[in-house]
Amino acid sequence: MIPRKLIDKLRASERILVLTGAGISAESGLATFRDPGGHWDQYRPEDLANEEAFRRDPKLVQGWYAARRKAILAALPNPGHLALAALSSAVPELTLVTQNVDRLHQRAGSEKVIELHGNIHQFYCIECGLEAPESAFSVMDAGKVASCANCGGLIRPAVVWFGEALPKQALDEAWARAEVADVLLSIGTSGLVYPAAHLPMVAKRRGAFLVEINVTPSALANEMDLVLGGKAGEVLPALLAALQTHKNV
Repeated sequence: MIPRKLIDKLRASERILVLTGAGISAESGLATFRDPGGHWDQYRPEDLANEEAFRRDPKLVQGWYAARRKAILAALPNPGHLALAALSSAVPELTLVTQNVDRLHQRAGSEKVIELHGNIHQFYCIECGLEAPESAFSVMDAGKVASCANCGGLIRPAVVWFGEALPKQALDEAWARAEVADVLLSIGTSGLVYPAAHLPMVAKRRGAFLVEINVTPSALANEMDLVLGGKAGEVLPALLAALQTHKNV
Protein backbone atom coordinates (compact mmCIF):
# COMPACT_ATOMS: atom_id res chain seq x y z
CA MET A 1 0.00 0.00 0.00
CA ILE A 2 1.44 3.35 -1.08
CA PRO A 3 0.79 6.09 1.52
CA ARG A 4 -1.46 8.85 0.21
CA LYS A 5 0.98 11.37 1.71
CA LEU A 6 3.62 10.27 -0.79
CA ILE A 7 1.21 10.51 -3.71
CA ASP A 8 0.26 14.03 -2.63
CA LYS A 9 3.92 15.02 -2.33
CA LEU A 10 4.72 13.70 -5.79
CA ARG A 11 1.70 15.40 -7.35
CA ALA A 12 2.67 18.72 -5.78
CA SER A 13 6.34 18.45 -6.78
CA GLU A 14 7.97 20.27 -9.64
CA ARG A 15 11.34 18.53 -9.37
CA ILE A 16 11.93 14.93 -8.31
CA LEU A 17 15.35 13.40 -7.83
CA VAL A 18 15.88 9.64 -7.83
CA LEU A 19 19.06 8.05 -6.47
CA THR A 20 19.59 4.37 -7.26
CA GLY A 21 22.14 1.81 -6.14
CA ALA A 22 23.00 -1.81 -6.77
CA GLY A 23 19.81 -3.06 -5.11
CA ILE A 24 17.61 -2.17 -8.07
CA SER A 25 19.84 -4.05 -10.52
CA ALA A 26 20.03 -7.06 -8.20
CA GLU A 27 16.42 -7.71 -9.20
CA SER A 28 17.68 -8.20 -12.76
CA GLY A 29 19.98 -10.95 -11.49
CA LEU A 30 23.12 -8.84 -11.14
CA ALA A 31 25.24 -9.30 -8.02
CA THR A 32 25.64 -6.39 -5.63
CA PHE A 33 28.97 -5.56 -4.01
CA ARG A 34 28.37 -5.52 -0.26
CA ASP A 35 25.49 -7.93 0.29
CA PRO A 36 26.19 -11.57 1.26
CA GLY A 37 27.30 -13.41 -1.86
CA GLY A 38 28.17 -10.12 -3.58
CA HIS A 39 31.32 -9.27 -5.51
CA TRP A 40 33.36 -8.32 -2.45
CA ASP A 41 32.60 -11.68 -0.83
CA GLN A 42 34.42 -13.33 -3.72
CA TYR A 43 37.18 -10.83 -4.42
CA ARG A 44 39.09 -8.17 -2.54
CA PRO A 45 38.42 -4.65 -3.85
CA GLU A 46 42.13 -3.95 -3.78
CA ASP A 47 42.69 -6.77 -6.30
CA LEU A 48 40.26 -5.47 -8.89
CA ALA A 49 39.11 -1.91 -8.42
CA ASN A 50 42.13 0.36 -8.39
CA GLU A 51 44.84 1.39 -10.82
CA GLU A 52 47.66 -0.32 -8.95
CA ALA A 53 45.89 -3.68 -9.15
CA PHE A 54 45.15 -3.10 -12.81
CA ARG A 55 48.75 -2.42 -13.72
CA ARG A 56 49.89 -5.37 -11.61
CA ASP A 57 47.54 -7.88 -13.23
CA PRO A 58 45.72 -6.39 -16.23
CA LYS A 59 44.57 -9.79 -17.45
CA LEU A 60 42.70 -10.48 -14.20
CA VAL A 61 41.12 -7.03 -14.03
CA GLN A 62 40.18 -6.81 -17.70
CA GLY A 63 38.80 -10.34 -17.64
CA TRP A 64 36.67 -9.67 -14.55
CA TYR A 65 35.15 -6.50 -15.96
CA ALA A 66 34.61 -8.11 -19.37
CA ALA A 67 32.77 -10.99 -17.68
CA ARG A 68 30.62 -8.53 -15.69
CA ARG A 69 29.82 -6.64 -18.88
CA LYS A 70 28.75 -9.84 -20.61
CA ALA A 71 26.46 -10.74 -17.69
CA ILE A 72 24.97 -7.24 -17.74
CA LEU A 73 24.28 -7.42 -21.47
CA ALA A 74 22.44 -10.70 -20.89
CA ALA A 75 20.31 -9.14 -18.14
CA LEU A 76 17.08 -7.24 -18.72
CA PRO A 77 15.67 -4.11 -17.08
CA ASN A 78 13.24 -5.18 -14.37
CA PRO A 79 9.86 -3.68 -13.42
CA GLY A 80 11.62 -1.20 -11.13
CA HIS A 81 13.69 0.21 -13.99
CA LEU A 82 10.64 0.32 -16.24
CA ALA A 83 8.47 2.02 -13.61
CA LEU A 84 11.06 4.78 -13.14
CA ALA A 85 11.17 5.38 -16.88
CA ALA A 86 7.36 5.64 -16.93
CA LEU A 87 7.33 7.85 -13.83
CA SER A 88 9.37 10.46 -15.66
CA SER A 89 6.39 11.00 -17.96
CA ALA A 90 3.94 11.26 -15.08
CA VAL A 91 5.66 14.12 -13.21
CA PRO A 92 6.86 17.57 -14.32
CA GLU A 93 10.58 16.85 -13.99
CA LEU A 94 12.49 13.75 -12.88
CA THR A 95 16.26 13.38 -12.78
CA LEU A 96 17.79 9.99 -12.13
CA VAL A 97 21.19 9.75 -10.45
CA THR A 98 22.66 6.27 -10.37
CA GLN A 99 25.65 4.64 -8.74
CA ASN A 100 25.24 1.71 -11.11
CA VAL A 101 27.44 1.23 -14.16
CA ASP A 102 25.16 -1.19 -16.04
CA ARG A 103 23.01 1.30 -18.02
CA LEU A 104 19.86 -0.72 -17.36
CA HIS A 105 18.06 2.55 -16.66
CA GLN A 106 18.80 3.77 -20.17
CA ARG A 107 17.76 0.44 -21.65
CA ALA A 108 14.47 0.76 -19.77
CA GLY A 109 13.83 4.14 -21.38
CA SER A 110 15.06 6.65 -18.79
CA GLU A 111 16.61 9.69 -20.47
CA LYS A 112 17.84 12.08 -17.78
CA VAL A 113 20.41 9.76 -16.16
CA ILE A 114 23.47 11.03 -14.30
CA GLU A 115 26.08 8.28 -13.92
CA LEU A 116 28.17 8.97 -10.81
CA HIS A 117 30.41 5.93 -11.17
CA GLY A 118 30.77 5.76 -14.95
CA ASN A 119 29.68 2.82 -17.08
CA ILE A 120 31.05 -0.61 -17.77
CA HIS A 121 30.26 -0.62 -21.47
CA GLN A 122 33.14 1.67 -22.38
CA PHE A 123 36.86 1.02 -22.03
CA TYR A 124 39.62 3.53 -22.73
CA CYS A 125 43.41 3.68 -22.82
CA ILE A 126 44.95 4.48 -19.47
CA GLU A 127 47.81 6.27 -21.22
CA CYS A 128 46.35 8.32 -24.10
CA GLY A 129 42.65 8.22 -23.24
CA LEU A 130 41.46 6.84 -26.59
CA GLU A 131 38.19 4.92 -26.33
CA ALA A 132 38.61 1.24 -27.12
CA PRO A 133 36.73 -0.22 -30.12
CA GLU A 134 34.20 -3.03 -29.77
CA SER A 135 36.81 -5.50 -31.02
CA ALA A 136 38.73 -5.07 -27.76
CA PHE A 137 36.01 -6.94 -25.90
CA SER A 138 36.55 -10.00 -28.09
CA VAL A 139 40.22 -9.97 -27.05
CA MET A 140 39.32 -9.81 -23.36
CA ASP A 141 36.62 -12.45 -23.74
CA ALA A 142 39.29 -14.73 -25.16
CA GLY A 143 41.34 -14.31 -21.99
CA LYS A 144 43.97 -12.06 -23.52
CA VAL A 145 45.14 -8.60 -22.52
CA ALA A 146 43.68 -5.88 -24.72
CA SER A 147 45.81 -2.85 -25.53
CA CYS A 148 45.32 0.49 -27.23
CA ALA A 149 45.57 0.52 -31.01
CA ASN A 150 46.97 4.04 -30.86
CA CYS A 151 49.78 3.84 -28.30
CA GLY A 152 49.86 0.27 -27.04
CA GLY A 153 48.76 1.24 -23.53
CA LEU A 154 46.47 -0.87 -21.40
CA ILE A 155 42.75 -0.25 -21.69
CA ARG A 156 40.60 0.02 -18.60
CA PRO A 157 36.85 0.21 -17.92
CA ALA A 158 35.28 3.66 -17.74
CA VAL A 159 34.20 3.14 -14.13
CA VAL A 160 35.30 4.93 -10.99
CA TRP A 161 37.81 2.91 -8.99
CA PHE A 162 38.72 3.24 -5.34
CA GLY A 163 40.84 6.31 -4.73
CA GLU A 164 39.55 8.10 -7.84
CA ALA A 165 37.37 11.19 -7.92
CA LEU A 166 33.88 11.00 -9.34
CA PRO A 167 33.38 12.70 -12.72
CA LYS A 168 33.15 16.39 -11.82
CA GLN A 169 30.39 17.26 -14.27
CA ALA A 170 28.20 14.37 -13.09
CA LEU A 171 28.75 15.14 -9.42
CA ASP A 172 28.17 18.87 -9.85
CA GLU A 173 24.94 18.26 -11.73
CA ALA A 174 23.70 15.71 -9.17
CA TRP A 175 24.49 18.15 -6.35
CA ALA A 176 22.66 20.97 -8.11
CA ARG A 177 19.62 18.75 -8.64
CA ALA A 178 19.62 17.74 -4.98
CA GLU A 179 19.60 21.37 -3.92
CA VAL A 180 16.34 22.08 -5.78
CA ALA A 181 14.52 18.75 -5.40
CA ASP A 182 11.07 18.72 -3.84
CA VAL A 183 11.11 14.92 -3.38
CA LEU A 184 14.07 12.56 -3.33
CA LEU A 185 13.60 8.81 -3.81
CA SER A 186 16.53 6.71 -2.61
CA ILE A 187 16.22 3.25 -4.12
CA GLY A 188 18.30 0.14 -3.55
CA THR A 189 21.31 1.93 -2.13
CA SER A 190 23.20 1.11 1.07
CA GLY A 191 23.81 4.72 2.06
CA LEU A 192 27.44 3.81 2.69
CA VAL A 193 29.10 5.02 -0.50
CA TYR A 194 30.14 8.66 -0.53
CA PRO A 195 29.80 11.21 -1.95
CA ALA A 196 26.56 9.74 -3.37
CA ALA A 197 25.26 9.20 0.17
CA HIS A 198 25.52 12.97 0.78
CA LEU A 199 22.86 13.73 -1.82
CA PRO A 200 19.82 12.90 0.36
CA MET A 201 21.21 15.12 3.10
CA VAL A 202 21.77 17.97 0.65
CA ALA A 203 18.16 17.66 -0.47
CA LYS A 204 16.91 17.42 3.11
CA ARG A 205 18.66 20.64 4.13
CA ARG A 206 16.80 22.36 1.30
CA GLY A 207 13.45 21.04 2.51
CA ALA A 208 12.96 18.01 0.25
CA PHE A 209 10.75 15.10 1.29
CA LEU A 210 12.98 12.00 1.50
CA VAL A 211 11.74 8.51 0.68
CA GLU A 212 13.67 5.27 0.86
CA ILE A 213 12.68 2.14 -1.06
CA ASN A 214 14.80 -0.81 -0.02
CA VAL A 215 14.60 -4.46 0.93
CA THR A 216 16.47 -3.69 4.16
CA PRO A 217 16.92 -0.26 5.77
CA SER A 218 19.99 1.62 4.62
CA ALA A 219 22.48 3.53 6.75
CA LEU A 220 20.41 6.64 6.02
CA ALA A 221 16.99 5.17 6.85
CA ASN A 222 16.67 7.18 10.06
CA GLU A 223 17.06 10.40 8.08
CA MET A 224 14.17 9.58 5.76
CA ASP A 225 10.68 11.01 6.01
CA LEU A 226 9.25 7.73 4.72
CA VAL A 227 10.72 4.25 4.38
CA LEU A 228 8.99 1.71 2.15
CA GLY A 229 10.32 -1.79 2.69
CA GLY A 230 10.30 -4.09 -0.31
CA LYS A 231 11.73 -4.72 -3.74
CA ALA A 232 11.92 -1.82 -6.14
CA GLY A 233 10.35 -4.02 -8.81
CA GLU A 234 7.24 -4.32 -6.65
CA VAL A 235 7.07 -0.96 -4.87
CA LEU A 236 7.75 1.29 -7.87
CA PRO A 237 5.06 -0.17 -10.17
CA ALA A 238 2.61 0.14 -7.26
CA LEU A 239 3.70 3.74 -6.73
CA LEU A 240 3.27 4.54 -10.42
CA ALA A 241 -0.19 2.94 -10.48
CA ALA A 242 -1.27 4.85 -7.36
CA LEU A 243 -0.04 8.12 -8.83
CA GLN A 244 -1.92 7.54 -12.06
CA THR A 245 -5.09 6.49 -10.20
CA HIS A 246 -5.14 9.63 -8.10
CA LYS A 247 -3.96 12.11 -10.70
CA ASN A 248 -7.43 13.52 -11.24
CA VAL A 249 -8.66 13.23 -7.67
